[in-house]
Parts: sequence; structure tokens; C-alpha cells
Amino acid sequence: MTTPVPIPVPTPTPDIADSLTLPCGAVLPNRLAKAAMTEGLADPQGRATPELERLYGLWADGGSGLLITGNVQIDRDHLERPGNVIIAGAPDEAARAGLRAMARAGTRAGGHIWMQISHAGRQTQVTVNPHPKAPSAIAVGLPGKQFGLPVALTEPEILELIERFGVAAEVAKDTGFTGVQIHAAHGYLLSQFLSPRANVRTDQWGGSLENRARMLMAVVARVRAGVGPAFPIGVKLNSADFQKGGFAFEDSVIVAGWLQAAGVDLLEISGGSYEQPAMMDTAGVEAPDAPPQKASTAAREAYFVDFAKTMRASLTMPLMVTGGFRTRHAMNAALAQGGADIIGLGRPLCVDTAAPAKLLAGADTLDRWENTLRLLPPWLAFLGGLKMLRTVEAFAAVYWYYAQIDALARTGKANIRISPFSALLSIQKAGKVWLKAR
Repeated sequence: MTTPVPIPVPTPTPDIADSLTLPCGAVLPNRLAKAAMTEGLADPQGRATPELERLYGLWADGGSGLLITGNVQIDRDHLERPGNVIIAGAPDEAARAGLRAMARAGTRAGGHIWMQISHAGRQTQVTVNPHPKAPSAIAVGLPGKQFGLPVALTEPEILELIERFGVAAEVAKDTGFTGVQIHAAHGYLLSQFLSPRANVRTDQWGGSLENRARMLMAVVARVRAGVGPAFPIGVKLNSADFQKGGFAFEDSVIVAGWLQAAGVDLLEISGGSYEQPAMMDTAGVEAPDAPPQKASTAAREAYFVDFAKTMRASLTMPLMVTGGFRTRHAMNAALAQGGADIIGLGRPLCVDTAAPAKLLAGADTLDRWENTLRLLPPWLAFLGGLKMLRTVEAFAAVYWYYAQIDALARTGKANIRISPFSALLSIQKAGKVWLKAR
């Protein structure tokens, strides 16, 4: 009698429609997330408004299993832009009511809404604060005098900011948000502490990687102590700063391991800062010590997947990757190859809030608007002297997406007919009005 040969059970192919159980026990209903995008829709006191409620209701109805808000700032003097929601201590009942309405709208279709908590540090515009606080007195390396010379934080101020992150997370939980994401990427304060270029301190908050990561780790610990073990905590971390002498990929891998040990539930891999805005367009951008990019990455699908796949070798916690995804095939491939557990979507949802539902229903391709927003002829791109103009073009395109978010929030519909420069002028004008009124 022969022994039956066991028939191997095939491993299910990961799909964007699959649910995901996080280490804390919370369950995301699918693998699509609305990534954090700045809204600029708070009132002059930094309170959430009916426009934010409408906007997050639209995104909730659109099918994403997870919505991550734009920057909610823990210090009203250190904003990413005018119109940020602000939690600078215990908010009053009016502020809590606005947050509750926003959270209810964001969860009305059964998904999660996480509050992204942040501090802009030296990347605070000079119109908000001419001398912002930062790890060290090193200004943002950009022309135009948009950012002032920062003042180095004292240790008591650092400890106070750690406490403020914790308070903001507690407020998020109390007002109905189902998780928080700590913003430690894109050159904002926690990212500045991690960067040897921005942090030249010689005390326990600077120098070695362990010291430069001390504030981030202290924030994670304070947030966890405040919200308890069952509340999801995410962190957004640069894979690299894409600058010589900045936060390196090998350092990012080490910090990611520390975050996993600290009980972080979801790590979003991103990259860049205002000085090197890789998060806006990373095609062809590589850190000096980064793993080689594949053709798909160079082709602008899944900007940070290759970084995440390399991190996966030493990590077990769920990873989220945002940037460049436009096809269901690329999204599922990233899930199958271990490059991501959650796919973040940003710009497509600025125009089509139902894009996730369409993907879940079987659609394969999302519209890409970037190529229609170019202000300069593509054949001029090779001229080195036009680098600054290309940067202006990139920022004008970003403002076009800002304008789409604004239109969705106010009217329920995008406004794709507005030009990038008109969008830039409109959003900047609104920012000046907001600053004058605060």
C-alpha cells in the first residue's frame, strides 16, 4: 500500500480587497488607504469645520478601508500651512464637536479614520513664524526666504512637545478617531531630529542615531501610554532624505526595527523633504545607499516599494507604501511581493473620491492627472538652468491638487478646469486671509 502524497495547499494571492488585522487587534476592512494630504480647511482657531466633515464623508463613502487625515498640528505657531487643524493642549467643547463630526463622517461607511499628528519645526512658513523652533539653528536650504532661521529647542521644550503629541493622541481617541499616525517624515520636526543635516546637537537628542531617534521613540511611548494597547498607532517614516549627509536608508531600517519593538501597528514608508521633495515626484531619485530601483519604480508606479521590500527582510509589522500607484495590477503585485501590506492613494482621490470602490469592484487603472499639469514643454526639461522652473512647476501642480480638495470640501465636486497657477494664487490668497483672521 502506497502512502498518499500530500497535496500542497496553495497560498492565497493577496488582494486589495483583503482585510488586515493589525498587531493591536484592530481590523482594516481592505488594503486601500487614503494617504495623508494637507487640507487647509480649519477655521482661524484651528478647529475642524463642516467642510472637513463633508470631505471625509466623501472619502469614507469612496471605499478606502483607512483614511489618514492631513497634518493636525500640536503647536499653533508651527503649522505646515495656514488652515491646519490644531490641538495645542486640551481643546474646548466647540473644538471637540468639530473633531467628533469629522470622525463620524470618516467612519460612516465602516472604515477607519486615523488622525495624523505633527509639528512642522523649521519647515514652518515665515508668514506663520519667522523664527520657528527646531532641533538646531539650521534653516531650510531653499531660496526665496519662505522659511526663517530657526531657534534650537531647549530640553524642557522638547519634553513639552513629547507631552503635546500624547495629548493630541488622547484627544483623537476621545473624539472618535480610530487611530493616529505620528508624522516623522518629509522634513517635519521628528524627521528633522532624525537627520544629521538638520540636527547637529551634542546633547542626548543629537549625534548618534540612537540619540537622534530619541524624540521619536519618546513620542511613540507617550502616545501608547495615553491611548492604551488596543488603539492603532502608525508612524510615517522617511526611507531616506535623498540628500547627502541626511537620514540614510540604513538608518531608516534600524529605526523601523526600534518602532516595531515599541509596538507600532503600521509603518508608512515615504521619503524626502522640502529641500528634496521626493514625496512629490520620486521617479529617478535614489538615496546614495538605497537598494537599486526596479523598472516599475522608475516608471513612477509604487515609488517606495523597493525600499519597503528591503525593510521587510527584518520586519514583521505591517507596512504601508504610498506614491505613484495607478493600477490594480501594481497594487496587488506590491502586496504579493512583500513590498506593502497597505496601499496608500493620494492624488487620485483628490479628483475621484470613489476611486477605491472602483478598484475593489474590478477596475484596473486610475486616471493620472500629472502629465496634464505641466507648465513647461517636456523637451526643455534637460536644461539644467531650468531646474528652478521645474521646481516651481511641481509646486504649482501640488497646489492644483490642493484646489481639488478645497472644491470637494466646499461643493462636493472637483474643479479640474482650474489651471495650476490659478490654483496656486487662489490657495495662497486664502492662506493670507486665514492668517489675518487668526
